[in-house]
This record gives sequence, structure tokens and C-alpha cells, in this order.
Amino acid sequence: MTETERKYITREEDVSDSKRYQAIARVRDRLEVLEQDVDALAEHHPKLLGELRDVVCKEND
Repeated sequence: MTETERKYITREEDVSDSKRYQAIARVRDRLEVLEQDVDALAEHHPKLLGELRDVVCKEND
């Protein structure tokens, strides 16, 4: 996420619901692209995919 999207989504910045929903939609679009990236990493760079999984799947303390 961009810093702005993070602020909108976490409500750190006071913005209209419309802007907040637009930020959420942009993040969702990137998640779809990320799925393709995961497929490419699985085939061509499994170690890097493992690093990505470690970051994404890390439990919050």
C-alpha cells in the first residue's frame, strides 16, 4: 500500500468514504497482480517466494 492508502484505510487521515473505498479498491487490484507474481516466483525463484511468505504470513504479536 502507499502511505496515503494506508492512512485512508486505517482512518489515520479524515477522508470521505468514497476516497477510502477507492483506496481499498486499488489495494484489491494489486492483490490480483500479486497472485500472478506468486506464480512466477514459485516457478522461477522459490527462495524469494519463501521470503515473501515469511513476511505475509508472520503472525502479529
